[in-house]
Amino acid sequence: MALTKVQKQKVLDVLKDKVARQKAILLVGITGLKVKDLTQLRKKLKNVDASIQVVKKTLAEKVLKEHKLDFDKKKMKTEVALVFAFGDELGAAKTVYQMSRENENLKILAGFIENQPKDAEYIITLAQIPSREELLARLVGTMSAPVSNFVRALNYNIKGLVYLLSIIKKA
Repeated sequence: MALTKVQKQKVLDVLKDKVARQKAILLVGITGLKVKDLTQLRKKLKNVDASIQVVKKTLAEKVLKEHKLDFDKKKMKTEVALVFAFGDELGAAKTVYQMSRENENLKILAGFIENQPKDAEYIITLAQIPSREELLARLVGTMSAPVSNFVRALNYNIKGLVYLLSIIKKA
């Protein structure tokens, strides 16, 4: 059933608000995606301060062009949903990427990060980067490794001396 002009205007108002507040927008293809999978993705995105909205390509083009974001609906051969990241820009990309690995019907098509157009490969590459906490943990582990190894080496020397003294004592 086609949307009335009033309904389309409401959708446009919601989209304009989301585009104004976003830090990143991902364009995802959802052709063949089941409703339960879309609902699951919606729940996961909510946990990372993001949301997804299925929109007609014409409405998406209209809203994005108003905000000077380049979008050509003719290039999109699939049904499109917009994923808006309001908090961490990469949290939404990671969530969508993980879900797309589990479901081949969900595809990352393109996006805008800080209002700069990015292609799918760029977004997928960003999504594969470990999180900030993970990188900090790796850094701390790398920095503490030489000290830990030095302490371990000193312990082995002391154990060796104690072992040698116990052998001398028995003899």
